[in-house]
Amino acid sequence: MILIVDFGAQYSQLIARRVREANVYCEIIPYTSSIDKIKEKNPNGIILSGGPASVYAENAPKISHEVFELGVPVLGICYGGQFIAQEFGGKVNRADFREYGKVKLDILSDEGLFKGVNQDTLCWMSHTDYIETAPEGFEITAKSDTCPVGAMKNDEKKIYAVQFHPEVEHTERGREVLNNFLFNICKMPEDWTMGNFAEESVARIKAQVGDKKALCALSGGVDSSVAAVMVHKAIGPNLICVFVDHGLLRKDEGDQVEKVFKEKFNMNLIRVNAGERFLGKLAGVTEPEQKRKIIGEEFIRVFEEEKQKLKSEFGHIDYLVQGTIYPDVIESGTATASVIKSHHNVGGLPEDVDFELLEPLRQLFKDEVRQVGRELGIPEEIVERQPFPGPGLAVRCLGEVTEEKLKIIREADFIFRDEIKKANLQNKIWQYFAALPNIRSVGVMGDERTYSHAIALRAVHSTDGMTSDWARIPYEVLEKVSNRIVNEVDNVNRIMYDITTKPPATIEFE
Repeated sequence: MILIVDFGAQYSQLIARRVREANVYCEIIPYTSSIDKIKEKNPNGIILSGGPASVYAENAPKISHEVFELGVPVLGICYGGQFIAQEFGGKVNRADFREYGKVKLDILSDEGLFKGVNQDTLCWMSHTDYIETAPEGFEITAKSDTCPVGAMKNDEKKIYAVQFHPEVEHTERGREVLNNFLFNICKMPEDWTMGNFAEESVARIKAQVGDKKALCALSGGVDSSVAAVMVHKAIGPNLICVFVDHGLLRKDEGDQVEKVFKEKFNMNLIRVNAGERFLGKLAGVTEPEQKRKIIGEEFIRVFEEEKQKLKSEFGHIDYLVQGTIYPDVIESGTATASVIKSHHNVGGLPEDVDFELLEPLRQLFKDEVRQVGRELGIPEEIVERQPFPGPGLAVRCLGEVTEEKLKIIREADFIFRDEIKKANLQNKIWQYFAALPNIRSVGVMGDERTYSHAIALRAVHSTDGMTSDWARIPYEVLEKVSNRIVNEVDNVNRIMYDITTKPPATIEFE
């Protein structure tokens, strides 16, 4: 395995994703982990992530120097590379000009990390500090116009460092750099596959749960569906799927979910219609984090109530199954990373949960979850379903959530998705939806002045949800969508298209 030490980077999970895409198993641990824990993991190689701190600052994140004495290769990325430089006597300083974005990298060595990489290649830089002087015994292997040590190595100690981010798509040959570390330097086998993961997970769940009962928080989305099928394969009828219709779903979605899982999977599915209850809790609430946390707590309360009702028929229920995945965890904040937004199934959970959580997909990215779904035999229409947030339309309805506003979003969203499908673009765009930004604007309809809602359309390309680019939908399709929404949806007189990437924006509006 490869061990990734997280210094608080939002990109740490992307490093893990790239490693797994190369069919190599990896785990992420915080930099606060002890050297004994690192030794217990017995890694074949270690990657030190980037991070927002400065290595020369007081209380800067650090790990034990013994990491470099384990006899396994170590690769430092950005902050991780700066940490290596300082640890071995090099000099790290604040740059006069911050490098952020694509930068031309001049490769000085065609061995090690840069074997087979073009001499001039574009890489993604994101740093304020830089390695001014490489430590004694280290060879500079790449540089840029403003970064004298773009990369360095010490072959004898098996220590490597890069100032840029090879894990992001913007670095042209980033995968090759990481693969060179994995295969040429660490000599890793390519034996991590989603088929193996699915098989091992089912066996692990079966051993963990045994004859006990589990409730599954089923939404019908990709994540919860794959989690449900995986647990169902492990414990069969001891799984009870509870579908909470919180009144924040897309048009006709509740009925579709109920039909698919009862007919296709023959699962024990209970539908709880709780729309009025959730809207009551959200009344008057406008702050996004508060909305997410309210929805998260209410989900758990509904499940606890269902658990009590089911006791007479099924006995004690010990586990709660959730489709939590890696991006949920990192964006909700970990021991080393900042909170971007609380996901209802992570940061929104109350402290007094009366279940033991079972989260079989917690270490996977969205595309890995889809592949596991295929390995489990889940139909393609479920596996390829576009992402939908657990809090549903509540995070697409900016400001207070009301039934009137939800109706507008549902109808606008349905039209948008309908026209995307008619244009045969549904499998070419990762996610697309309508949102209500809670602004009104003046318009003219039927020779009369209007003052109505604006609808924001969002469509993005992504593979993991961690980064995204806006989709270039043909103008004629956008025109049809706009015309239909203003003509078919009451109280809407303006349509806007969001062309912001992630970062700096997130995919959802709240």
